[in-house]
Amino acid sequence: MRDALQLEQVGEPYGLDRPIENAEAHSPGLVLCGYAERFTGQRIQVLGETEVSYLASLPMDQRLRNLERYFAFQFPCLVVTKGQELPEGLGELACTAGVPILRSQLKTNEFYRLIKPFLEDEFAPSTTLHGSLADVFGVGLFFTGKSGIGKSECVLDLVERGHRLVADDLVLTKRRGSGVLIGSGHELQRHHMEIRGVGLIDVPAIFGVRAVRQQKRLEVVVHLEAWEEGKHVDRTGLDGERTVILGVELPKITVPLNPGKNITVVAEVIAMNHLLRYSAGVHTADAFNQRLINRMRQATAESMGEFTEVRRYLQEDDE
Repeated sequence: MRDALQLEQVGEPYGLDRPIENAEAHSPGLVLCGYAERFTGQRIQVLGETEVSYLASLPMDQRLRNLERYFAFQFPCLVVTKGQELPEGLGELACTAGVPILRSQLKTNEFYRLIKPFLEDEFAPSTTLHGSLADVFGVGLFFTGKSGIGKSECVLDLVERGHRLVADDLVLTKRRGSGVLIGSGHELQRHHMEIRGVGLIDVPAIFGVRAVRQQKRLEVVVHLEAWEEGKHVDRTGLDGERTVILGVELPKITVPLNPGKNITVVAEVIAMNHLLRYSAGVHTADAFNQRLINRMRQATAESMGEFTEVRRYLQEDDE
């Protein structure tokens, strides 16, 4: 981020091996006035024009006292924005404490706008998943199943039909915010696939750059398993499965494989059904079930009406 944040180190290079252990960057606030009771010292510290001008306005002895208390927290680094000159005494105290000072030419708001997404991404919960991730009609389908079940072959067929590969075999997954999972491939094997009997293939070299994308949101887990006679299979979609990855709940669809099943078309239908549900608000299984319930209620009402008419006809008949 050095070039993006327009960073330069002030003074001699020291303290650059300090670990950053918090995903936040903020201004020091009242600690510069000497009040440090609520100060959190593990974050990257940012001095904007307001903080620098305030420090410059203090008498020298008071400024040094406040800064000594400030640097006692041993935070990772101090960033001065807008290319400002340091108030007298700040550089010397930072050097004594081993805290590196970096200067950015960006305005403070612009600096925050660029660094916060970077820190959130670096500190986001992450995991590696075994499976294949593809973009099908804009929906991220994550294919899972035992080795050799046909995950890669399914994704390869989807790519041939115009969809896009994100990652095969190993999917690096990060959680963004509270409910979004982003998957990508490892930099060494990104956009390569292993097809049994063929070997490694370079997807963009064969199908073009439009056949791949760098990352995609995981939206539906498609679990492939071998067909077993007598095993219960969801046939209506009313009792949808769910699975949890990094604390995020995702819909899971289990597809039993038997000879002759066109899993590629099934995957496309899964993606389109997901779009229908979350874009148009239509849940096919629920809508069909409601139509059946309404029809049964109507039939019941009609039969009750016929029964009432017969009873009325026989009411005065004493035979």
